[in-house]
Amino acid sequence: MSDFLVFFKRFVSHPGRVGSVIPSSRFLCRQMIKQIPWSQANVIIELGPGTGVFTKTILGKKRQDAQFFVVERDPAFQQVLRDRFPGLLIRDEAIHLTRYLSELQLAKADVIISGLPFAVFPPDLRKGILDNVLESLAPGGMFVTFQYSLQLKRELQQRFGKVEISFTPLNVPPAFVYTCFKEK
Repeated sequence: MSDFLVFFKRFVSHPGRVGSVIPSSRFLCRQMIKQIPWSQANVIIELGPGTGVFTKTILGKKRQDAQFFVVERDPAFQQVLRDRFPGLLIRDEAIHLTRYLSELQLAKADVIISGLPFAVFPPDLRKGILDNVLESLAPGGMFVTFQYSLQLKRELQQRFGKVEISFTPLNVPPAFVYTCFKEK
């Protein structure tokens, strides 16, 4: 219930930055991580973790030696993440992914998982973030995101060599999952 309240308050106060009034369901989480090659992923990034529904699963599935950080802009969500996952590395702007990888002396990411509400972002911001995602991924890397419509389909297909789309009705609202692969 506390996650619902945090999401609801943040959605009401910042509807252009928070895409839903409630956290993602466990069904959506399963769909999002289904294809991730955990044994091969050395660098993993999560964008827009909110209260950490995906974060918890990632921390439980990633290899112990894999590098992982999250990018969350909202200060209330950042505090929830700090409280739930002590020591979690948090950055605050998805448009600076390439800079964060450089600062942290990390190789390009093998997997980027996103809960960002691209549909509510202005076109320039959406383009800037997606450009950074593509630049930050290693050849053959995977970008997984979800949206509540197919609005992002063409933009992703223009950037990635392969885009697979699945659907999960067991989320509020139901969601499309985009699994995108960068060309090798």
